[in-house]
Amino acid sequence: MDFKHIHIVGVGGTLMGAFAAFLRRSGVRVTGSDMPVYPPMSDVLKAGGVELMSPYAAENLDRLGGVPDLIVIGNVIGAANPEMQAIQARGLAYVSLPDFMERHLLPQTRNLVVAGTHGKTTTASLLAHCLSRLNLAPSYFIGGVSLDLPHSFHVEAGSRGGAGLFVLEGDEYDTAFWDKVPKFNHYLPNDVILTSVEYDHADIYPDFEAVKKVFRGLMGRIRSPGRLIACGDHPEVVEIAKLSAQPVISYGFSQFAPLDFQGRGYRKEGEEFVFDVFSQDKQVETIRLQIPGQYNAVNALAVWIELRELGVESAFAVQVLRSFQGVKRRQEERGEVRGVLVVDDFAHHPTAVRETLQGLKMKYSGRRLIAVFEPRSATSRRKIFQKEYAAAFDSCSEVFIAQAFNQAQIPEANQFSSQDLVGDLKRHGKMAHFFASVDDGVKAVAASCRSGDVVVVLSNGGFDGFIPKLLTQLSSR
Repeated sequence: MDFKHIHIVGVGGTLMGAFAAFLRRSGVRVTGSDMPVYPPMSDVLKAGGVELMSPYAAENLDRLGGVPDLIVIGNVIGAANPEMQAIQARGLAYVSLPDFMERHLLPQTRNLVVAGTHGKTTTASLLAHCLSRLNLAPSYFIGGVSLDLPHSFHVEAGSRGGAGLFVLEGDEYDTAFWDKVPKFNHYLPNDVILTSVEYDHADIYPDFEAVKKVFRGLMGRIRSPGRLIACGDHPEVVEIAKLSAQPVISYGFSQFAPLDFQGRGYRKEGEEFVFDVFSQDKQVETIRLQIPGQYNAVNALAVWIELRELGVESAFAVQVLRSFQGVKRRQEERGEVRGVLVVDDFAHHPTAVRETLQGLKMKYSGRRLIAVFEPRSATSRRKIFQKEYAAAFDSCSEVFIAQAFNQAQIPEANQFSSQDLVGDLKRHGKMAHFFASVDDGVKAVAASCRSGDVVVVLSNGGFDGFIPKLLTQLSSR
């Protein structure tokens, strides 16, 4: 790369912010614009030395001190964005981040892409962590902040010349307003881990068939030599995997599908979460993890397989898997006040909510589990999974549901109803409550808590500072 100054529009996103920090570490001057940015990305940008401007404005371009070598546009930016319109009007060069990577970083590396509806961030972080601990010097690009890795975006110096492994979180969300294809279409995969395929991203995919179509397309993009590591717990994954021209290795915990590697006997032993790996009905390994939840055991099994296929001895693979601490905003303990533990999690799809809460119930066995849920994602704000959410909270003793985030652009008939979910939860025998504002919710949750409780706050956004406000409220009781 021969860039001296890159400007990033939409720099506050997790991936874009990590990319900006990488450029700064590489000696590139980075300017960026966004709306107000919340932690952890605001901390990453500040620490990285990124020159941040807010809000978006055509005038931002006049503050750059000259024309940048390139402008990178985040996928949150639409054609009507005033800064974007000014960029086009002035004829400035711009690309999307996935396009930048395809052109400048990925053509010669061996690219290990983690794709699927659920588990991408954790699985990609786990794989990059393991490769790093094994001194295999991977590059990586991950849509979250790992507790084990110093950065979310890292490129080994040698990799820029065509050597080494590159771990990528393969997002199926579209690339940019002028490039309406999944981001992973640009990632030139050699190996793909496909964790799951469910309906999500209702703002860009009209139905489940549209989602499956893009994953089918991914199968044809796997480069040779390569492989597909496919989770056989999901029938949709099994069907899609048949389209791969490269070798397929199946994995999972299912007892009803033939699997190359099967996890069995998931259990808690002391502070660790343990399962056994079987192949052809013979036990071949036992894996121990710090992170809870059988869904994380499935993720770890996929990584163990990838490490095995890369030639790592199983004893070393097991050792580094055991050392993984996790990812911020995935079951992250944010504080304990007066015996009440507050946990932060990104889960928003009903499957992710259910699996996350089941894992936390096992981890904090004997403690009362309280869930606070903000319907914030494009899918959860719509009524697509209105009924499915009622069963997702079965592991909880008490549930607090927030008013769905900004539904102004969603037709009323299609809007998710938090009040209806509360009614369904009560009919399921749950103590359930609706709250219309964050301040009301904080007061209600704090009033309900008692020493020994675990409160998990589920939101894929900032939730207007719910967690720090709750910790403050608990302190002042």
